[in-house]
Amino acid sequence: MKLNLEQIPREKTLSKKEFIQKYFRPQKPVVIECFIEDWPAYSKWSLDYVKEVAGDKEVPLYDDRPVKHDEGFNEPHAKMKLADYVDLLKSGPTKYRIFLWNILREVPELQKDFKYPDFGLRLMKGLPMLFFGGEDSHTFMHYDIDLANIFHFHFEGKKQCILFSQDETKFLYKIPHSLITREDIDFADPDLDKWPALQYAKGHIAHLEHGNVLYIPEGYWHHMKYITPGFSMSLRAIARKPKNLGKAVYNIFVMRHFDNLMRRLKGQQWIDWKNEKAVERTQKLMLQR
Repeated sequence: MKLNLEQIPREKTLSKKEFIQKYFRPQKPVVIECFIEDWPAYSKWSLDYVKEVAGDKEVPLYDDRPVKHDEGFNEPHAKMKLADYVDLLKSGPTKYRIFLWNILREVPELQKDFKYPDFGLRLMKGLPMLFFGGEDSHTFMHYDIDLANIFHFHFEGKKQCILFSQDETKFLYKIPHSLITREDIDFADPDLDKWPALQYAKGHIAHLEHGNVLYIPEGYWHHMKYITPGFSMSLRAIARKPKNLGKAVYNIFVMRHFDNLMRRLKGQQWIDWKNEKAVERTQKLMLQR
């Protein structure tokens, strides 16, 4: 048995009015296939181009190892020159990914290659983030700390995206005081005998190729798997729903600091307790469905 996933709707293009009415207001994801052809980035951006203009930059790298108590919030697992990292991506499968790399701060000239589209939302112009991954690398299932509306622009290669709304959290084995699910769940091919609650979660799936834009509604869980080496850029707008905005404030100013404190005080015992609680709470909620 596989996850209960429906294909995310695909549109060739969308006007601002159509996007607001069909997708933003009802908070539904969508893939826009032909939206950035007028960006210089559409024809220029590739792994080779990024290596050429930013190869000397040192980048933070992350893999799929479990969270450890002595690692800080979003602390990288390694660092490498971008040129060497691109060579690594092209040499074969690797677990290393670049996560939340701010291109405005690191490579300001890349700003000239794209523009902030008018989707009817005020985009945060100081936070264009790049994400890179090699063949078969993936993120943990997670949602963003600020529960933002995300526009995910993909460049080079192919990428699989699995999404769940916050309404499905009760079935996802969420880790308490965190933004992730159990890290030992393979959402690309989950063991539903081991994780039975997942069969009740209703989600969405899409495959992205160069130039596609994925709209991820605010607070949606997302799991990204790179089918081939590639990279994406995310632009974001703050959460509009008061409930989500309140969660964002709590996550940023309370939750992450509390979690870091408990890691220092309890060590690995805190991580183990959270993993156990994720299963206990999910099983209890599953029985109450």
